[in-house]
Amino acid sequence: MDEGYRDRTAFIKGAKDIAKEVKRHAGKKVGRHVDKVADEYTKRSYARFEEEDDDDDYPQQAQDGSYYRSNSRANDEEGHSDSTEGHDEDDEIYEGEYQGIPRADSSGKADGQTDQAQAQFRDLTQYEAERRKDQEELAQQYETILQECGHGRFQWTLYFVLGLALMADGVEIFVVGFVLPSAEKDMCLSEPNKGMLGLIVYLGMMVGAFVWGGLADRIGRRQTLLISLSINSVFAFFSSFVQGYSSFLFCRLLSGVGIGGSIPIVFSYYSEFLAQEKRGEHLSWLCMFWMIGGIYAAAMAWAIIPHYGWSFQMGSAYQFHSWRVFVLVCAFPAVAAIAALNIMPESPRFYLENGKHDEGWMILKQVHDTNMRAKGYPERVFSVTTIKTVKQMNELVDMGDSMAWHQKWRTKLSNLFHQVWSNFLTIFNPEFRRTTYMMMAVWFSMSFSYYGLTVWFPDMIKYLQKQEYSSRTKVFIKEKVEHVTFNFTLENQVHRNGEFFNNKFLNLKMKSMVFEDSLFEECYFEDITSSNTLFKNCTFISTLFYNTDLFKYRLINSKLINSTFLHNKEGCLLDFSDENNAYMIYFVSFLGTLAVLPGNIVSALLMDKIGRLRMLAGSSVISCVSCFFLSFGNSESAMIALLCLFGGISIASWNALDVLTVELYPSDKRTTAFGFLNALCKLAAVLGISIFQSFVGITKAVPILFASGALAAGSFLALKLPETRGMVLQ
Repeated sequence: MDEGYRDRTAFIKGAKDIAKEVKRHAGKKVGRHVDKVADEYTKRSYARFEEEDDDDDYPQQAQDGSYYRSNSRANDEEGHSDSTEGHDEDDEIYEGEYQGIPRADSSGKADGQTDQAQAQFRDLTQYEAERRKDQEELAQQYETILQECGHGRFQWTLYFVLGLALMADGVEIFVVGFVLPSAEKDMCLSEPNKGMLGLIVYLGMMVGAFVWGGLADRIGRRQTLLISLSINSVFAFFSSFVQGYSSFLFCRLLSGVGIGGSIPIVFSYYSEFLAQEKRGEHLSWLCMFWMIGGIYAAAMAWAIIPHYGWSFQMGSAYQFHSWRVFVLVCAFPAVAAIAALNIMPESPRFYLENGKHDEGWMILKQVHDTNMRAKGYPERVFSVTTIKTVKQMNELVDMGDSMAWHQKWRTKLSNLFHQVWSNFLTIFNPEFRRTTYMMMAVWFSMSFSYYGLTVWFPDMIKYLQKQEYSSRTKVFIKEKVEHVTFNFTLENQVHRNGEFFNNKFLNLKMKSMVFEDSLFEECYFEDITSSNTLFKNCTFISTLFYNTDLFKYRLINSKLINSTFLHNKEGCLLDFSDENNAYMIYFVSFLGTLAVLPGNIVSALLMDKIGRLRMLAGSSVISCVSCFFLSFGNSESAMIALLCLFGGISIASWNALDVLTVELYPSDKRTTAFGFLNALCKLAAVLGISIFQSFVGITKAVPILFASGALAAGSFLALKLPETRGMVLQ
């Protein structure tokens, strides 16, 4: 070792020791000031050493085996990091600060620093190689530790807690579809507005999956899940009270953004407490809570929404109908998940990946002790004393005491954004590129076909119901009605070229009534509630409308001569005549969700026996075949049966895909990759729903062809992915 290197090493060690002692005895503020001074002085001295020794090739490894530039945070015998000793997380230092390595933003500013930048690049490459090696060692050791901790009370407790979060996601998918028939009347929604309200949740979940998935790899699984569920709960609560369409749309969008993080975080979080032989089965059991969320939503809608008496209003400006009670009740799973998560710990794997040995060790000990006590072995001691931690490369941003708080927060958020974005870009590095592209194709094809078909099914059922209803329409032509009082429900009739003279329409409901080219003279309408009722090219002479909802938009190209509207009903009223249809919608959704149960049980029991790829590809092929049976569904009951069949088969594909996604990516990129793929899934859902709905009532061949083709492509691509059964969690 040459003299320049020895002088430099001694200087660096001395500066480091002095800064550490000053921080210990003089406090953080003085310590940070000393850090700044030592950093600047070290850089200048390093440049001087470079000028003196620029013809020598500095050794990369000291005699004691430690890397002088890149290994200052290597683990000691007790698993602790040297550079973190004596200070807390708020006092993190820039990696290489004491070693004299300049920050990345200062490199390349002068031609004389080219050699220094090259040396730094070589050190970073070496550092990444060591970090990867640490991760591999940690993965092996972590699997052994989980084997010692066993599977018991702790995992089952976490299972139910995370199940509530997954249940909240399932509820969110169904909420808008269930309230739409009532909300469209309450908020006077046009067809385009109804379509946007149906898609806005998917758009929100798409954004949420990407954002929260990336954050969970940086700030922790538990903390990110708590934030996302809190956002979902708050805006779900507000959405039940807001009156306007725009406000409701905005609240449901942000509610979707919040719940979007539940799927990627929940599966990643739970997988890091499961040993290899339990992982596939128990992640599949966890999927059952999504089904339970759908059943909960259908049951609550069935029990609450048709009870129109559960409402109140304050004048004509504020109305709170039963569907708003349902929206409020649907927020309960998320609120329960937040309360339960507060007693659960962070993932120990996350702590160990981020160099926090003691925190990770304590949680693993808690898992071990909880399971051993539940099994009747309280005397068993957690034998692990040291766990491998991964080297860190954190940058210190010296914000100074004089910097305003908003500037500090802006800097922190900017750094966090760059860290999340950089982590996202790494899933497209050569190491993961092929896997990522293949997974993108499988997720997209699965989501496009599944969500497209599951939304198309109910629309087809509604279309068949409408066709059957229309076939029973009564048509009256050129009728003449005089001096008659109508005080009973008028439904599903068409009157053409009729004449109505001195008739009274009192306290009745008009449903699906159409009057064309008819004359109303000296008639009286009082207390009328209508739905799908239109007057086309009609003439009203000396007619009075009192307390009716026959607004002028129901009178198409009609003439009003000496006619008057008094005390019109304000706003859009609920359609009381749709109770039977509402019950049918909830019942169909309930059956479709319940049909998933057998497929879920079978996939959970076989996931670790036949492997993830066989489960995914096999289920996709069978789902593809089942699509062709849709051609024979020409009745309402047949479509319901086919919906149940498709849902029961396809759930195995989703379970296998969730498990595969968790196991294909390393811990520091797991939720980032899962969140991105789940966001792509929601984008595919929006496309599938939009395309499939456009063919309702036109043809069944195109949706069936699209769905079958997507499922066939997904099953073929799935076989090209690596099998993860029997692998330790990366």
